[in-house]
Amino acid sequence: MQRKLFAEFFGTFVLVLGGCGSAVLAAGYPELGIGFVGVSLAFGLTVLVMAFAVGHISGGHFNPAVSIGLWVGGRFQAGHLIPYIIAQVLGGIAAAGILYLIASGKAGFDVIGSGFASNGYGAHSPDGYAMSSAILIEVVLTAVFLLVILGATDKRAPAGFAPIAIGLALTLIHLISIPVTNTSVNPARSTAVALFQGTWALEQLWLFWVMPIVGALIGGILYRFLLEEKA
Repeated sequence: MQRKLFAEFFGTFVLVLGGCGSAVLAAGYPELGIGFVGVSLAFGLTVLVMAFAVGHISGGHFNPAVSIGLWVGGRFQAGHLIPYIIAQVLGGIAAAGILYLIASGKAGFDVIGSGFASNGYGAHSPDGYAMSSAILIEVVLTAVFLLVILGATDKRAPAGFAPIAIGLALTLIHLISIPVTNTSVNPARSTAVALFQGTWALEQLWLFWVMPIVGALIGGILYRFLLEEKA
């Protein structure tokens, strides 16, 4: 069990460091910045490489909503949920701490004013989307993500390609939803940076726990009862 928990800690650490790090450190430069397309690719690539690197150890969840969705989908033990979620959140916080120390090395860095890659809605949505839009997009896209994960890891799917499908799905999800919420679909990712932003991000954090979990439950139930092959 310790190996699995460390794999989840490490995978979530790399996800937050790579994805949020690309947003904080590399996205905003006029000539060299990677933009929101680059950030989307960074999130997808981190999941892809970590799924190949440690997915065979822990299953490669790196996301509390994914763990819950896999449980509902009949692919994960309920007794492992809490330890996995704790490991994921701690991995994300550790990465956000490293990212904060790196970003603080630049003169004028403002963790509160910059948003620190936090998720938000209303005045804190990247493009000013309301809470209703944030709720809908986080639920729908997390459900889609779970359907992709469950389908790509189904015994009927081509073996060995699941990390590619999952990584590309997360890239697509970010391409769609960064303007709306800065894209969560992952409560550990949202919590990690919100703790350092410390103000509005913490106030709005509830949405980025509740809605991804609701979406994961929907995705897990849909796959289990509509798409999974019955014995």
